[in-house]
Amino acid sequence: MDLARQRGARDARLAPVAVPPPPLVPREEDPRQRKVRAELGSVERPLLFAAGRLEERQGFDVLLDAVWAWRSDDPPPLLVIAGEGPERVRLQRRIEAEGLPVRLLGCRDDVPELLAAADVAVLPSRWDARPHLAHEALHAGVPLVATAVGGVPELVGDGAELVPYGDPEALARTVLALLAEPARRGRLASAGRAQAAQWPTEDDAVAHVLGVYDELTG
Repeated sequence: MDLARQRGARDARLAPVAVPPPPLVPREEDPRQRKVRAELGSVERPLLFAAGRLEERQGFDVLLDAVWAWRSDDPPPLLVIAGEGPERVRLQRRIEAEGLPVRLLGCRDDVPELLAAADVAVLPSRWDARPHLAHEALHAGVPLVATAVGGVPELVGDGAELVPYGDPEALARTVLALLAEPARRGRLASAGRAQAAQWPTEDDAVAHVLGVYDELTG
């Protein structure tokens, strides 16, 4: 808002932004999720999920740096990333060269099912305003680890674990701590659902716009 005022705006204020919740996919003991995990090769090991355009600002290089912390575990957690982009070839080469337990899934139309099957969702962005993955993870009750950048802290509140951007050690440490503590994951999932319940609805956003319009037109 300060920047808008500096650029000449006479009236700058925040407005609610509504993002419709994703389709609800059951998580607990659901046969579909066991099937998804089997197809991904994660029946007997933890599954981590990330999604986004494969480009520099999404921070996937930092996420691959973090994977080094668990690459030698037996078995190592599997990270799957849904999305396409200009960095795919380079990221794939790095995954293969370093033997990282990571799969690039490309574009998928079953992100809600993939997310629901995951033990933890990871959002390593360099910058984000209101990332869709955060919306989807909190609505679905999937524990989320995200970087404290842009609008993410305000969006997730206490409903996610936040780490600094560009700190793979902190990212790895937080992910592994969640994987080691099911009760902690459960508490975070509940906090995420509670946070999502406070987000503005589409009706809230429309009512706000109409209120501002009435105010400005007198």
